Amino acid sequence: MKLLEEMRERGEGQDVPWLIERIPYARFLGMKAELIGDEVMTILPFEEHIIGNVNLPAVHGGAVGAMLEITATMQLIHDLSSERLPKTIDISIDYLRSAGPKTLYGRAIVTRRGRRVANVRTELWQDSRDKPVATAHGNFLLAPLGS
Repeated sequence: MKLLEEMRERGEGQDVPWLIERIPYARFLGMKAELIGDEVMTILPFEEHIIGNVNLPAVHGGAVGAMLEITATMQLIHDLSSERLPKTIDISIDYLRSAGPKTLYGRAIVTRRGRRVANVRTELWQDSRDKPVATAHGNFLLAPLGS
């Protein structure tokens, strides 16, 4: 059964912890998610296997980029109440500082949602939300129902 059909059947579009467990790469990274009001908060606890630079040590840029994209996608899925799965058109990432050996937190804001395309701004931080580690702006295709 497709993920979208399973989500509709179970009414799980609002259950972000259940949903993030269905994303294989998020599961590999060890990502978690929780819902705070209408905002999806993603959490990536630090683990040795996500180190990119052992000299610092710092979280691998690919893991940071993936977390940004997954956070944006999770927020869109939550906002759409599992009516449709968004598909990434493009994403632009700004790496602002090194992500050290600490837990990463993420949130996304849907800045515009049309019938076909949504624009999402995402940010990750560690110690303080005022000091983001990375930000991203992505455009996502909102496929018609049944796709």
